[in-house]
Amino acid sequence: MARALRLAHRGDWRVAPENSLAAMRAALSNPACDGLEFDVRGSHEGIPVLLHDETLDRVQGRSGRPGELSIDELAAAGIPTLADVLAATGPQPFLDVELKGEPVPAVVPVLEAARGPGLVRIVVSSFEPETLAWLRGLRPSWPCWLNTEDLSPATVALAADLGCRGVSVDWRAIKPAGMARAIEAGLEVAAWTVRRRSTAARLERLGVVAICVEGAALDAR
Repeated sequence: MARALRLAHRGDWRVAPENSLAAMRAALSNPACDGLEFDVRGSHEGIPVLLHDETLDRVQGRSGRPGELSIDELAAAGIPTLADVLAATGPQPFLDVELKGEPVPAVVPVLEAARGPGLVRIVVSSFEPETLAWLRGLRPSWPCWLNTEDLSPATVALAADLGCRGVSVDWRAIKPAGMARAIEAGLEVAAWTVRRRSTAARLERLGVVAICVEGAALDAR
């Protein structure tokens, strides 16, 4: 049985704020960590930055939306650029780059500059089918995952129609029947977001290729 990749959910937020450069470095210093999952939005200038929420309220403790703030204002709030994170992590870790909100065109050249035109050891994911269709229109060979809450026939069909490599699914919805359905459609299955080592082990036995982990599950080998 192949070991599923363990991807640190927004870095290791036990050490530093989620999606910060320090959280990414902390996760990669963990020998059980194979890579990172993080979220990308755009600054006012259209520069890709790491941020999950639509606003800075929860994590950064200040008001404002990333698309309304300059890159300097976002940097002052501790929000790194995608380019800086890619440079800091280097070419080896596997990365799940989740696109949030409206597409940010500059994501494409930034990823290419870091990992080449074939996008080595990176998958681009999104909950938005329109975003994945946009990306595949620009780079049809790039590996993509449709983020989803289930493995229903409709979801599997949508991912296949979009040309995705796989689906990244809420771990609670991953059952043998759904796994079989996805595999039959030629899709790999990843899981989000796991906090317990026992859950990660069960999903691994089911055949998922990657697990977005945090807390104790990040430390499991």
